[in-house]
Amino acid sequence: MRKLQSQGVHHITIVGADRQTSIDFWEGLLGMPFVFEQPNLDNASESHLYFDPGDGRLITVFTNEERVPDPERTPTDPGCVHHLAFALSQATFRQAVERLDERDIHHSGVKDRGFMDSIYFKDPLGLLIELASYRFEPPHGFTHAEVLLEAHKIRVECGDYNIAPIHLADAIEALVGRSRESLSDDRSPKDPYGRASAPTAGG
Repeated sequence: MRKLQSQGVHHITIVGADRQTSIDFWEGLLGMPFVFEQPNLDNASESHLYFDPGDGRLITVFTNEERVPDPERTPTDPGCVHHLAFALSQATFRQAVERLDERDIHHSGVKDRGFMDSIYFKDPLGLLIELASYRFEPPHGFTHAEVLLEAHKIRVECGDYNIAPIHLADAIEALVGRSRESLSDDRSPKDPYGRASAPTAGG
């Protein structure tokens, strides 16, 4: 028995309402280029819109001009989608509250997630959207997921409740230490100023 190995999200498809609502939300609010459109090949009454969320992959939407937006929260029963999260740079994230407020879009405000910051709001069809911004950059050659895996191990070893900045910093140091060679025999932390054991003033 062998696995069917995933190599990333190919696309996510959402059932939308009318065509223009989808374009105005995904491109007009979230800045995702509207890259192509064709009929829904399984339902001739629907159109199929494709948007680039920023990484070259796809968010797609089935639209029908007879459907109208319903802002009621989408179901969160088992098997349903709870929310979709999209990555923002810190520069953009710091503008998010203001830019949602100027459209009178109700939102959660900034939520502290330890390893990232988040803001939540509903799309015009009631789907919960998260705007997420990492608080760290992975070392060259590593992914955010690899840093989080390492930080998780450190957090569990420390007995802490959730991943915090200290775990991220230690994870990045550990990954760099394991993946980069050095001429030094001793790579442990040092005090180049010689102050760590120096007597305090007046001591």
